[in-house]
Amino acid sequence: MTADAKQLRQQSYISKLTLTNFRNYATLSLEFAPGAVVLSGDNGAGKTNLLEAISFLTPGRGLRRAPYADVAREGGDGGFALHARIEGPEGQVEIGTGVSGGDAAGEGGRRVRINGAPARSAEDMLEWLRVVWLTPAMDGLFPGPAADRRRFLDRLVLAIDPGHGQRALDYEKAMRGRNRLLTEGSRDGAWFDAIETQMAETGVAIAAARVELVRLLAAMIDRLPGSGPFPQADISLAGDLEGELGGAPAVDVEERYRATLANGRERDRAAGRTLDGPHRSDLIVRHRPKSMPAELCSTGEQKALLVGIVLSHARLTGEMSGLTPILLLDEIAAHLDAGRRAALFSILEELNCQAFMTGTDAALFSSLQGRAQFLTVDHGSVGPTG
Repeated sequence: MTADAKQLRQQSYISKLTLTNFRNYATLSLEFAPGAVVLSGDNGAGKTNLLEAISFLTPGRGLRRAPYADVAREGGDGGFALHARIEGPEGQVEIGTGVSGGDAAGEGGRRVRINGAPARSAEDMLEWLRVVWLTPAMDGLFPGPAADRRRFLDRLVLAIDPGHGQRALDYEKAMRGRNRLLTEGSRDGAWFDAIETQMAETGVAIAAARVELVRLLAAMIDRLPGSGPFPQADISLAGDLEGELGGAPAVDVEERYRATLANGRERDRAAGRTLDGPHRSDLIVRHRPKSMPAELCSTGEQKALLVGIVLSHARLTGEMSGLTPILLLDEIAAHLDAGRRAALFSILEELNCQAFMTGTDAALFSSLQGRAQFLTVDHGSVGPTG
């Protein structure tokens, strides 16, 4: 890698992580080095719990999307807290987040503090680090429901465009309001007009951000060698708004979508929900070398495609934001052959990122000896391996 490329991909990494009443950890404090971190241990020991804790250093509900009450340690006060010290291009920052017992039980918002001061929103964490993950639950991403692919896509967009999360929240809130009016049988045209105008503005902005991410990511994938260990993917979007944005100004697409919502009230009332919008879009992925839809590929090919997309996105994030994301790769080595494991480790080094990888067998990561930090997870305790 050239010096200029390294400059573009400055590492932002977690140097210290402290957990309180998080899953199976009553209290835990760990220090990490930059680069690869290997977490090994038995199934159920708490490896994924550690990755989940790190995933809370970005907006959202974490890699499991679990209710906060489930995240809090059984036998605790019902809340949880985590604190991280981040080292990055702009220096050191302290980030803390969590919920109190009452908030966890009631699914209230979690609080975020940066350098001891309350953050305006969870999106403020994106100024300091970006986090992307790959878990075994995502192995069924391609043949699974479109909602899972939308969620995956929006997580990728958020790492590039920090405002995307708030737009998605605003859209969902407006759509819930419209759906409530529909199910209540309301005929209040003024209320519908106001809500549909907001849905048109935020919905088209969401679609436009997705279109831009797919365009940039596709260009990044094109830069990969065609015969690499992780096959190139052809990615595209299926959705009315996304399709219209390719040939019309956003303001015209907004107006058409607003009219679609207004004209579809009776149909949506019969259905009990809004049937048009970015919440119905889909991410389409094809295996380029085989010219085959991803959902028809073998399990191993699907895994390799997904890893390739995530690695390309990490490169893109580094170039676009100057911060290579922290990667959380749960049970990543189990379904990759030795050649692909070696290629993955090499790419992670080239990306200059901090990557947390879990596995039940530390031997699968043996080629990283001397180049990674090895830790053993043992049911609430974590220490150096061997």
